Amino acid sequence: MNELRSLPSVDQLLQSPQAGQWIAYYGRPLTLSAIRTALETIRQGMRESPLTPNTEHLLSLVEENLIQWTKLTLQPVINATGVILHTNLGRAPLSRSALQSIQTCASGYSTLEFNLATGKRGKREVHAQQFLTRLTGAEDALVVNNNAAAVLLALSALARRKPVIISRTQLVEIGGGFRVPEVMKQSGAKLIEVGTTNRVHLTDYENALQNYPGALVLHAHHSNFRLIGFASEPELSSLAQLAHQYHTILMDDLGSGALLDTAEFGLAHEPTVQESLQAGCDLVCFSGDKLLGGPQAGILVGKAELLTKIKKHPLARAVRADKLCLAALSATLFHYIKDEALSEIPIWQMIATPPEEIHRRALGWQTHLGFGEVISGFSTIGGGSLPEEHLPTYLLALPVPGCDRFLARLREGSPAIIARIENEQVLLDPRTVLPHQDHSLLIRLKTLLNKSNLIPHSDQTEEPNENPD
Repeated sequence: MNELRSLPSVDQLLQSPQAGQWIAYYGRPLTLSAIRTALETIRQGMRESPLTPNTEHLLSLVEENLIQWTKLTLQPVINATGVILHTNLGRAPLSRSALQSIQTCASGYSTLEFNLATGKRGKREVHAQQFLTRLTGAEDALVVNNNAAAVLLALSALARRKPVIISRTQLVEIGGGFRVPEVMKQSGAKLIEVGTTNRVHLTDYENALQNYPGALVLHAHHSNFRLIGFASEPELSSLAQLAHQYHTILMDDLGSGALLDTAEFGLAHEPTVQESLQAGCDLVCFSGDKLLGGPQAGILVGKAELLTKIKKHPLARAVRADKLCLAALSATLFHYIKDEALSEIPIWQMIATPPEEIHRRALGWQTHLGFGEVISGFSTIGGGSLPEEHLPTYLLALPVPGCDRFLARLREGSPAIIARIENEQVLLDPRTVLPHQDHSLLIRLKTLLNKSNLIPHSDQTEEPNENPD
């Protein structure tokens, strides 16, 4: 007990030089809480096993508490995996213009719901609407916070307590447990399955429409799996003709949101938004942060009468997009309007980058490090788009002992580096590393290789993350 009395008081610790620094950075309330927590930890430890109080150890505990409590969990990383739309890493990076648009919008007030011409309240639905209708040819458009919300809202507004016909080949589950049947259930729609798990025919839809007059027809993107082998589905245009013959709605959950033809880059063709509308779909839903290359958003385009009804549904307010999303999305769409998507939108820059350019960067990395081997490989699209499709690339292969430990150390630093392991080598793909990240990437790699005695030691030490932009 005498040892406990020898512990410094809270006030004494608050008067220390270290506490003054912590208060200046973290604020007095948090510093005070960290000191009290550290003292209680020390007291508990001394009760269980007598030891001599150590002020240095106590101050170290205070600092650990402050660092742990204030550490941001959402942190930037360098994606060296070669997966372009890496869902776990935030999918599509934004263009410079989109970032500037966010900053401009966020740093002050904006016309989010204000009409400058009339001086009265406006509607946020108008933002990005003109670009979307011009690009897709749709009559109207609406932006919500993600594509799952877009599907839920559309079905809630158009098919609540009504039958919705969908093929069994399209009852998919995508990342995070999102299941099409469960979303349909939440909307209040009645699920009507047609066909089998591998084949559905136009007659299957027609039989269902005859049995359920007025039923909405839903067509869903397969997302992250492919239907191959003894499998078939009717053409979307034929399905549209059939739906209209029975005076009902055809809704297409397109998912990926492609506005450009992926076949031009050596990939399989990904259905575009324009094609869905041209095929006769009445309503098309898609994501903003997949192949569109913008912020997380759910976008609905189609017939004006349907969008008007959807916009008036009470759920529309709950899932509406915020000003930052609308600012970034508008800037991203403007790249398409100006025919500069390939040069300005990061994911399209990555897709369009020729293997020769990637080879040059990989060789540059190898030369800088003086270690590793440049090998051929493949990048993937990711994000539920174009499953099993690959782009030829070149990789920097690092034959390091204990690949798992090395990868863990890459993740621990700042910025964290995410790579992959194959054939007992750590692989890094330049395709998904943004050019301005090369400097930070190479500093981190060289430091770890030095510490692992895999390259000659140099005076090079880890530096703070630099961003030339």
